[in-house]
Amino acid sequence: MNPAADHDHASLDAEGMDTATAYRLLCGVVAPRPVAWITTVDAHGLVNAAPFSSYNYVAHSPPMVAVNIGRRGRGLKDTARNIERSGEFVVNVATLDTLEPMHQSSAEYPPERSEAEALGLALLPGRWTAVPRIAVSPAHLECRLHAQLSLGPLNTLYIGRVLGFHLGRSVFDGRNVDTVKLQPVARLGGPHYAALGQIFERPVLQAPPGGLAPAAAAGPGPARADARREDPPR
Repeated sequence: MNPAADHDHASLDAEGMDTATAYRLLCGVVAPRPVAWITTVDAHGLVNAAPFSSYNYVAHSPPMVAVNIGRRGRGLKDTARNIERSGEFVVNVATLDTLEPMHQSSAEYPPERSEAEALGLALLPGRWTAVPRIAVSPAHLECRLHAQLSLGPLNTLYIGRVLGFHLGRSVFDGRNVDTVKLQPVARLGGPHYAALGQIFERPVLQAPPGGLAPAAAAGPGPARADARREDPPR
């Protein structure tokens, strides 16, 4: 193979790159990112709510999700400290309807101040954990800490085993979650969020976990490629 001359890319060496630059580049390139609006409970029973976009699902059998939480100065953020103490957390899916309170909960509240209380968020009790869920969110994942991994001096990856799903009847038909009706928001670089944009449909070419044939796994699908979508917010 003859490598082509590359005149169209800026090549930046990441070795020794400062934190601010690396963060800015990663957030611009790794996008869009789903937002985990995480609730936890501290030792005094105070409910903490905060959004994190360094998040995704990492396993399906058993179901697991992972979130990377950076340190705040020399100490842990409230969410990380609560997860390490109790071993429990809830991922509340952030949507267009929850965008404003979710974003407001990203502010730095003192540890003794509950974001849920400050923002007037109604809460629902957990079923498998002692952590409340945010009622306005249409989907909740109750999680127990499975493992944590230090990723250098500033970041820790928390892997949670999903103990149970709570899915709103407006987005769940008993089998599938309608992502279009869910209207999740995603994080971009800088101060920007995004909503679902144009959706493309292609045939499923590999059988998904569970052994269904590709054609059966595809299903009718709630979203069509020619469906019109609102432009992402700027």
